[in-house]
Amino acid sequence: MTGAESASSQPAQARAADAPKGTGILRPPTGAAHARIWGVGGFRPERVVPNSQIVELIDSSDEWIQERSGIKSRRWAGPNDTVVSMSAAAARDAIAAAGIETSQVEAIILATVTHPYQTPAAAPIVAEELGLRCAAFDISAACAGYCHGIAMANDMVRGGSARFVLVIGVEKLSDFTDATDRSTAFIFADGAGAAVVGPSDFPGIGPTIWGSDGSQWETIKQNESWTEIRDQGLAFPSIGMQGQSVFRWAVWGMAPVARRAIEAAGITPDDLDAFIPHQANLRIIDAMVKQLKLPADIPVAHDIVDTANTSAASIPLATERMLRAGEIPHGGLALQIGFGAGLVYAAQVVVLP
Repeated sequence: MTGAESASSQPAQARAADAPKGTGILRPPTGAAHARIWGVGGFRPERVVPNSQIVELIDSSDEWIQERSGIKSRRWAGPNDTVVSMSAAAARDAIAAAGIETSQVEAIILATVTHPYQTPAAAPIVAEELGLRCAAFDISAACAGYCHGIAMANDMVRGGSARFVLVIGVEKLSDFTDATDRSTAFIFADGAGAAVVGPSDFPGIGPTIWGSDGSQWETIKQNESWTEIRDQGLAFPSIGMQGQSVFRWAVWGMAPVARRAIEAAGITPDDLDAFIPHQANLRIIDAMVKQLKLPADIPVAHDIVDTANTSAASIPLATERMLRAGEIPHGGLALQIGFGAGLVYAAQVVVLP
């Protein structure tokens, strides 16, 4: 049998498998021209933990903690506070601030590294708490998670995947803190912040500058993997951090990222009405302000002093507080930047709701 005879004897269906029918054209999704943040909300646990309750186990002092981090106190979750309950509380606050109905939310993006279940994600459970049956998923980008979520929500609204997207940053870091670790015991805290992103007649979320440096993944990490805990019978894991390495990376590596976000938005530092960086450390924040050469009249978030480091929750919590206190104007331009374990980062300029 020749090659031609062999080919001609194949079933017609098999011969046509390499060519599409070409009879259908997909309908493209229709999204909004622009997106913006409609409202923000937050949940801060009632339990206030001053430095005086931390120092004994780490052989330290209130003065040392404040000098090293700027932290005076932090909020820790109460016995009934969970990643889900804190998220739902912040979400309700944000939805109310946005002036929409809960039923209008079509997607939930929840950023966290402290949900105690590997699966399922926390977001679908939060959706259930809110009475929703919408798209809901978690993302793990540590302290940059909220900014990642804002970027994704912006693209979803503009791409037509959802009209209103709820972005939540939440952490219960007290569960993952070693109270005897002198480098981290005083840093981490609990809380939740949320934002509603929806359609806009004007550009409300600038281009996101984001990236990662996986070569430094051990700089901030869970000290023990889940398999090590299982195989070696270890206690519940804690989060460890190489403080000096993180400080250098944040100060010298993140200021250029913030500058690029300003440039990508088509504005100058003088146009900003607020600078809201991740609340990692007051010294890092002050050093970044100097590196960016921001005008002295621009308000800078210092939520770290009374709230400590709440990872993915820190930027929305600081934004909510500054708006509520009248420190920053509604409709103003804010530069926000998150950075943390991975190492990962994300920054964008947004119009304040």
